[in-house]
Amino acid sequence: MPGTRKLGRKTDHRMSMLKGMVTFLLEKGKIETTVYRAKEVSALADKMITLGKANTLAARRQAMAFLKKESVVAKLFSVIAPVYEDRNGGYTSVLKTGPRRGDGAEMSVVVMVGAESVYAPLDKKAAKKAEKAEKAEKTQKTEKVEKTEKATEVKTEGKTVEKKPAAKSTIDKAAPKKTAVKKTAETAEKKETTAKKATPKKTTTEKAAPKKTTAAKAAPKKTTADKAAPKKTTAKKAEKPETDSSAETDKYE
Repeated sequence: MPGTRKLGRKTDHRMSMLKGMVTFLLEKGKIETTVYRAKEVSALADKMITLGKANTLAARRQAMAFLKKESVVAKLFSVIAPVYEDRNGGYTSVLKTGPRRGDGAEMSVVVMVGAESVYAPLDKKAAKKAEKAEKAEKTQKTEKVEKTEKATEVKTEGKTVEKKPAAKSTIDKAAPKKTAVKKTAETAEKKETTAKKATPKKTTTEKAAPKKTTAAKAAPKKTTADKAAPKKTTAKKAEKPETDSSAETDKYE
């Protein structure tokens, strides 16, 4: 019986889970879950559809209290309920899909019965997205095939794509030689400027030349020696009187 299954959860947790699953079912038209959860969800979804068929203020308030989204409530009363006006119950169906991989739990799909007109546009959107994805994959494959064909053609002609970048690299390597020539020219100019700066040293030698004149000025010092020479003459003069005195002594004898 619906509403008697615990599903391994407490009441609050169980009811919040079921409310979310029912809103998803009414929004998308299809949901996949375990068998026991599916049976609970289908029973609650039928109750919501009966409220939508009533289309009263009290029914709207009850649906708002149970469902999670206002947009789903509006869809229930305006789109889904009118589809089931001539149908009394059995608005959903549970289809078993087999055991789940991993724990082996029995899985099933809950589907809205006879509501293809409501949920068909969603399927069309999904189909368009799938077509776009397929086209993108095809274009990628064709681009890869074209690239491989071009590479094979270049190899057959003997002009691989790898050699072309090599030539560019050689040109790039040759470029620094010009810079080396420029550097040599700059070094030569620097040497010339240094040589020009070194030439003024000759002027310093010219300035050093006047030192000879100082030597010439030093020459008169010999004259002072010449002046000192007369001292010897004075000594000779002093010696002469001695000879005279000796002569005089001889006279007295």
